[in-house]
Amino acid sequence: MSETTVSYQCPNCGAPLSFHPGDARVVCAHCHTELDAAAIEERYRAQEEAAAKTAEEKEAAANAPDAQWSEEERAAMQVQTCSACGAELVSDANTMATSCAYCGSPNLLPRRFDGMLRPAVIIPFKKTKEDAVAALKKFYQGRWLLPDAFKDANRIKEIQSMYVPFWLFDADVSASATFRAETDYVTETSDETITETRIYACHRSGTMSFHAVPADGSRRMDDNYMESIEPFDFSALIPFSPAYLAGHLADKYDVDAKASAPRIDRRVRTSAVSILADTVKGYHRRSLDGNAQIAKRDGAVRYAMVPVWILTTRYENQPYTFMMNGQTGKVVGSLPIDRRKALRYPLIPALIALPLLYYAIKYIIG
Repeated sequence: MSETTVSYQCPNCGAPLSFHPGDARVVCAHCHTELDAAAIEERYRAQEEAAAKTAEEKEAAANAPDAQWSEEERAAMQVQTCSACGAELVSDANTMATSCAYCGSPNLLPRRFDGMLRPAVIIPFKKTKEDAVAALKKFYQGRWLLPDAFKDANRIKEIQSMYVPFWLFDADVSASATFRAETDYVTETSDETITETRIYACHRSGTMSFHAVPADGSRRMDDNYMESIEPFDFSALIPFSPAYLAGHLADKYDVDAKASAPRIDRRVRTSAVSILADTVKGYHRRSLDGNAQIAKRDGAVRYAMVPVWILTTRYENQPYTFMMNGQTGKVVGSLPIDRRKALRYPLIPALIALPLLYYAIKYIIG
């Protein structure tokens, strides 16, 4: 007859618990806490019910009146679709993109705004276009092998302001982990140096809350780029109003909150282990010993817009993007090399040295 094993986590230390249904008590193998099996089952049943209720509340919030656009707001908006990469950029009716922010194509087709989930919060732009142009020029400075098309003043002025869709997750975490800590003790004698390494097992556990853990909601936006210009100061979030979109573009999300959850889970788990590791002090080295035990309870999820200055320039049929955090001014970008310049520049020192070499030889020969 087969038996089914149900696994939970110890409420004291987070270590996994294993017991067979019907057993009266169970002892945590890690912290040796004796627990009532029925109480553990009831605890997790309550957590599952709470999680289901939270999911229902999130769905209801997404369909709430304030999460939808009014007819007046819809009429004042438009969508510009890139015929090359398919990006859909939202703007007010008076703002036209000069080129696609993602692929650099000038082929943008305006159409009627058909709606999207209305953001809950937004970080307004703090950095102006003048700030972005100055940052871009500084980024190009000293890059002698950069193609001339990138430095063209008219091209630089085409840098665009865009709100990028983000999901902001809150979560409460109970975490426990054991770290291997090492300390070296050196003893010197007359003829040798002896190093003794003492190894310690340091167990750490705790609870922590995470607020506004971000994940961008656009497939076309390079995650590495967005993480490079983080952090955003989410304490500056304010309730969304379409007025903040005036003169700017806004990308429509195509990665929903559910699809973003695994990425958030990884970020939260990594951060939780890092927080525990920071409490292991006074040793020469430390490392995680085995796997950390992480129990995460999901909290609120908010749909947000964050500000970015962006310019994508195509060179040899490849897009190269410069991006600046529209709140803090932090920049990131990729640049090509002009191969003709790369071949030409090594010849310049040789051409300069050639006459000098001629006169030097002439002087030596007499």
